[in-house]
Parts: sequence; C-alpha cells; structure tokens
Amino acid sequence: MVAGVSLILGLDGLARPAWAAHDALLQAYYDTEWGMPVRDERGMFERLSLEAFQSGLSWATILRKRPAFRDAFAGFDPDRVAAYGSADVERLMGDAGIVRNRRKIEATIGNAAATVQLRAEGGLAEFVWSFQPARTPQPQTQAEVPTQSPESIALSKALRSKGFSSVGPTTMFALMEAIGIVDTHLVGSHRRGASGSGPRRLRRRAGSRSGSRRAGPARWTPSPRGDAGQKLPRPGQGRRSAQRR
Repeated sequence: MVAGVSLILGLDGLARPAWAAHDALLQAYYDTEWGMPVRDERGMFERLSLEAFQSGLSWATILRKRPAFRDAFAGFDPDRVAAYGSADVERLMGDAGIVRNRRKIEATIGNAAATVQLRAEGGLAEFVWSFQPARTPQPQTQAEVPTQSPESIALSKALRSKGFSSVGPTTMFALMEAIGIVDTHLVGSHRRGASGSGPRRLRRRAGSRSGSRRAGPARWTPSPRGDAGQKLPRPGQGRRSAQRR
C-alpha cells in the first residue's frame, strides 16, 4: 500500500486503487480508458448506455460483456439503435451475451432516439460536457470519492427533460468520472490528472437553470445509497473495490 491512502503499488511501480490492482481486465481499463475524455457522439452514447446497464451489477461484469453489447447494439450507432423495434427487443432479451433486462434494453433504444434528436442542440457529447464543474474532487482515500454532485443531479434532470431514461444522478456521476469530466483518481495514483477535468473547455448552456446553479464552487455530496438505492460501488470508490471501474 502507498502510505496514508487507499492505493496499491503494483509490481510495475505504479499506484492504483484496489479495484484496479488485481484483475488484469480492470487494470487495463483503469490504465488506458477510465477518466479519458470522450467527446464523440457514439462514444458518449456507448458509455451512457453501459453505465445504465451496470446499475445494480459490478463493472467487471459489464466490461467482460462489452464486446457482446457492441454487437447487440450495432456498435452503439444511435441511428441504428433508434430504429430498433419490438422484434429487436425480444432478440436482445434472448441474447445471453448481454444483460437481459427489458427495462434497460428499452431505455437504451429510447435514449438512442433522444440522442438523434439532441443533434439539433449541438449533440449529446457537447450537452453532457456542458455540465463540467468548476472544480474536481481531490480524494485522498476511496471513502472521500463522492457518488453524485450538484452537476450530476442537474445533468440527470436535463437529460430526462430531453427524453432520456435510466440516467439517475449516481449513474450520471459515474459517467462523468468515466469520460473525464471529473477526476476522481486518488491523489497519488499514476492516473491522477490525466482526465479532461481541467479548466472548462465548453461554455455552459446559456440561460440554463443548471448553469446558473453551478456558477459557484462545486460542493461534492456523497450519497451512500445511489440511484433509488440500487447503484453498487463505482470504480475509484471502495464500494466497487475490485469489481470495477
């Protein structure tokens, strides 16, 4: 362990949180993907969809099923997924390679259609990044990593108003971590500072209520329950420990 913090020093000399220190798949994900900026529509739609499917499960489960998810959802092409009908829902319900949850499958299809509609307002990626906070957490231990924030709450409400579902505040905070909007790598981790959570690169949405509410310094609000009490630990937090992120 690295003294004083919830990090494990690997044989390669790199410090990682416990959840990414042992499983080879999770370690590779932590080292090369988690927290790296995602700014394209398809990449954002995939991350949003997988975060929704993860709710109630471990991230390791989702990560191992990711190739099957990509096959099942046409590479997360929003246009193609938005055209899915009832026959596709039944097909997906019979696909053992993915998480066979009807509500989440239908939410993904609906979110694809909402993603297509959002292009008229600049697109999903720009919309999500417009909720980037002025500050990012600086956790020394996994217990200090929040589960949601004022920005994730505002993003959740805004996406729901645009027709998205399965986008609760805890799920949205996990998304913000995964795509680099906030940096919850523990201080001392070899990945700390590698995300896109520096000075805001996109202007806030003019005149939005969420923008005005987020004008001051962000206050980070840990929530032990998560969305409707269903969200399990996320990567970067002791609650997902070795499962993920």
